[in-house]
Amino acid sequence: MKKTLLLTLVLSLVLAFSGCGNADDPAVKSEGVMTYAEYAAAAIDESVVIEAYVQGKQSWWEDKATIYAQDKDGAYFLYELPCSKTDYDKLVTGTKIKVTGKKAVWSGEVEIIDASYEVLKGSYIAKPEDMTALLGSDELVNHQNKLVSFKGMTVEAIGKDDQGNDAAFFYRDNNSGQEGDDLYFNVSLNGATYTFTVESYLCDKDTDVYKAVQNLKIGDKIDMEGFLYWYNGPNPHITSVTASK
Repeated sequence: MKKTLLLTLVLSLVLAFSGCGNADDPAVKSEGVMTYAEYAAAAIDESVVIEAYVQGKQSWWEDKATIYAQDKDGAYFLYELPCSKTDYDKLVTGTKIKVTGKKAVWSGEVEIIDASYEVLKGSYIAKPEDMTALLGSDELVNHQNKLVSFKGMTVEAIGKDDQGNDAAFFYRDNNSGQEGDDLYFNVSLNGATYTFTVESYLCDKDTDVYKAVQNLKIGDKIDMEGFLYWYNGPNPHITSVTASK
């Protein structure tokens, strides 16, 4: 009798711990929640329900938050999610949220709009996925909004500065801005050139990455990390720049 009771207790504890593990598993979705594959297959303007984990907070303004989120299979861009400043501050990297909204697209960037959210138990922080080899390929768009890395890139001139010299970066895409605005810079790989951005709402002028781009020299070899934003093609929002080893 005692052995039966002990066995029952052990099995109950195993099941309890298994349940806790599932709650924290980024690959497990709650009932009624889409897998990433189902979300990716959903039509534009279709209602969607997803669970994901906050990876980056791009901005908060007038009780609306714009957030990068991700699970083990893909990533999501949550645009102007209704959110108080107090709650926004609580959405630290790794926070699990359930989002209900509408799938939309703007200049190629797939996003979720008109949404609501709730915080769930669980935490997951994604590691940057190396996308260097996919630059210039059609496959790159399938990794949109993920935390990614690019390695061994060469800094190229983006244009001429006000003195007519080659510039390694611009404030805004046409150099019409000033410190505190978005930074644009060109990098190349295997003869092809790409434009990357430091989005000032995501990483402002006081961040290490903003200062690192301001100090770039044409010809520098660099590694980068950031979110694979899309604007009529890949326009990564860079969060880290370091010298290539």
